[in-house]
Amino acid sequence: MLVFRYVARDYSGDIKEGVTKAASESDVLSWLQGQDYTPISVEIVSIGTRKKLHIPAFQRIRSSELAAVFWQMTTMVEGGITIVEALDAIAEDIDNARLQKVLETILERVERGESVSESMVDYPNVFNKLVCSLIMAGETGGNISVAFRRVAEYYTNRDRLARKIKKAMAYPAFVFGFVIVVVAVIMTLVIPRFTDLFDRFGAGQLPAFTQAFMGVYNVIYSNMVYILGGLLLFVILYVVLYKYSPTFHSICSRLFLRVPLFGKLIKQAFIASFCKTMSNLLRGGVPVLEAFEILSEMTKNDVICNALEKTRENIVSGTSIFLSMATSKFFPNMVIKMVRAGEESGSLWKTLDRTADFYEDKVDATITTITSLLEPLLIIIVGIIVLIVVLALYLPIFQISDIRSGV
Repeated sequence: MLVFRYVARDYSGDIKEGVTKAASESDVLSWLQGQDYTPISVEIVSIGTRKKLHIPAFQRIRSSELAAVFWQMTTMVEGGITIVEALDAIAEDIDNARLQKVLETILERVERGESVSESMVDYPNVFNKLVCSLIMAGETGGNISVAFRRVAEYYTNRDRLARKIKKAMAYPAFVFGFVIVVVAVIMTLVIPRFTDLFDRFGAGQLPAFTQAFMGVYNVIYSNMVYILGGLLLFVILYVVLYKYSPTFHSICSRLFLRVPLFGKLIKQAFIASFCKTMSNLLRGGVPVLEAFEILSEMTKNDVICNALEKTRENIVSGTSIFLSMATSKFFPNMVIKMVRAGEESGSLWKTLDRTADFYEDKVDATITTITSLLEPLLIIIVGIIVLIVVLALYLPIFQISDIRSGV
């Protein structure tokens, strides 16, 4: 947004001077005429007044932040504010420095005459292909505000789904971390205090259970550096193979979908996202083949990607959408039947939208099931660990008490 200084006469002939922000000189002239002023001179003073920002190299841009941006864009554009003015206002108020820089760059390019979708394409890590396609369809159809609304809904739904999955993972992760802390405290603070006592008592006189426990403890404690190094090496090797080995990546993709409950959750979450996104794309005027190409970029799971690619190939060969999806052997029967009903009635996006709502409810139900099963299971695991330690450490003390009472 440029800053202009103007000089003009009002209806009584008095001179009026001032500064204003506008995208171009012609906008300033139009504004002055709208105020019943006669323009005398208009000149550029400066280009913006924003301070320079320190942009963190790896600052994350969240779906919730992008949803907020596009909801604001929707409200402003529907209220009659230009896209340039809307981008300028949002960029000034946003807290995320990286996203602010991206919006400022897009603003500059739009001011130079580029479309919003063209400006977004150069930021694939921020705006994916789906978003760019929706915006482009809105620009082509002359309903950009509707496109902004659909993008906002997409980011809102994606953020809500991600929160649900994180909720399912949060409790197990917390308890697992708690178990690690408990074991670490026991190994570093509790067991060493009993070691001296056991040495005095005599290793051969200890109960068999305690001897076995101390043997395992000594092996782990003596080789702790190697164990931690091995775990670190395993994690590094896993990440490298997962990223660079197609075969290993494909094996992991199949295994992830077969994990009890969690694999079901992953599949249901994708189906919900697939139906909602497909509905938005078709409603926005994106062709079916392009929609499947975009959807294949939504996941890195090879099983799901292959299913989408196979479906797309069958559609290209002339097969109907629902038969193509059935051939892939990935999509549930209900989804296939709903797609068939929508395809035959000519309201595919509506049926997909309803199907997405149904699977979002199923995701909620699966998360509830996982939480209800894991809570008692993890509590039992913690209890067993504590019980083993207590028995191993206190059995010799009970034995000493029995000997003394017998004497």
